[in-house]
Amino acid sequence: MKTSDDTSGRPDALRALAAARPDELDPARLAGSARQREDLARILSEVPDRAAPSPRGRLVLKPLGAVAALTAVAATAVVVTSLDGPSSPAGRPEAGPRSSTTAVTDARLVLLSAATKAEAAPSEGTYWQTDTRSEVVDVVGKAGRLFAVHDVSSSQWSVGVRKGTDSLLVSGIDSTVEPRTAADKARWRDAGSPGTVEATISSADDGPKRAYKLGTGHPTVARTALGDKIYALGPRNVTYKDLRRLPTDTAALRRMLERLYARDGAAEQGTERSAWLLRVAADLVTMPVEPGVRAAAYRVMADLPGVRMTDNVSDPLGRKGVAVTFPGTNRTPLGSVRERLVVDPSTGELLADETLLAEPSARAREAGLKAGTAVNYSATTKATWTEDQIAVPGNARH
Repeated sequence: MKTSDDTSGRPDALRALAAARPDELDPARLAGSARQREDLARILSEVPDRAAPSPRGRLVLKPLGAVAALTAVAATAVVVTSLDGPSSPAGRPEAGPRSSTTAVTDARLVLLSAATKAEAAPSEGTYWQTDTRSEVVDVVGKAGRLFAVHDVSSSQWSVGVRKGTDSLLVSGIDSTVEPRTAADKARWRDAGSPGTVEATISSADDGPKRAYKLGTGHPTVARTALGDKIYALGPRNVTYKDLRRLPTDTAALRRMLERLYARDGAAEQGTERSAWLLRVAADLVTMPVEPGVRAAAYRVMADLPGVRMTDNVSDPLGRKGVAVTFPGTNRTPLGSVRERLVVDPSTGELLADETLLAEPSARAREAGLKAGTAVNYSATTKATWTEDQIAVPGNARH
């Protein structure tokens, strides 16, 4: 059993106890029981329900990977306090309605189980591949005749980590641009069924426009490596060797990310610190790093102020998971938006990276978009090591 560095101040004897536990007391097998939630709620009773602060800037980095917030030390506490199993002890009343603190505890508990599963994933191969399904929603047309369209497509990204391998990104697979709903389709017909529509990319109606060509499109393929540099980690382009050298110590990884934050000039650009660190840590756990690095990144995210966790949410594909919501909101032509990640509690992998409307603009409301609508998402359907390069579609454009 691998252990991570303990920041709780508990004596080393607890590590020995955790290492000696039988498989039937593994936290992943106990996750979800009423007794476990009650015990962990008591242990973490001083954890506040962290509300998102006011926005301080606009986040521009986008991830392709998963994120789960946790503390590995809590696993030992769960094992020690959950020996009675899932049923309530005699004389102890059943739990009543959950408080906000208990709800936060439940989310952290599920994420803890998810992180345990993710840390046991295979750690190396020849190609690190991710498949995603994405959607972009926009408002087009003129004032008084606005409607929503959406661009839905899939992508495959295969990053070669061995000498002589390529890194390929095939995007726009099965791409389709069309009116979003039946009501939008009716408005599109009333507008004369145009083949190309335009959306404003600024708050002003007479500002720059973005054109959407309705119908199906062709996929495109691109090589994403720059020499031996295969990823961007904050402001740095990094090699596979760089990724494998990242610290597995939580405090050391946090210090490294803090240095990258300063080097990126994010504070001067108005980017909120927790949002920047969460974004880069989320990027990091999607990369081909050591399992210990991934676990350390999880713990970094768990301690970020302003990050909110919610259990039992659905991603855009209908899959259940735990949401990790970024601090603050950002302004867009569609209104204020909030970004969140959804994590699979059974594997610790990313389900989706979503941008949700917090407060729709007048244009968005006219087009029927409501608060909570996902106006941009990337849902991960596969993230794994493989020995084979992806096949490029014959109709792909280079």
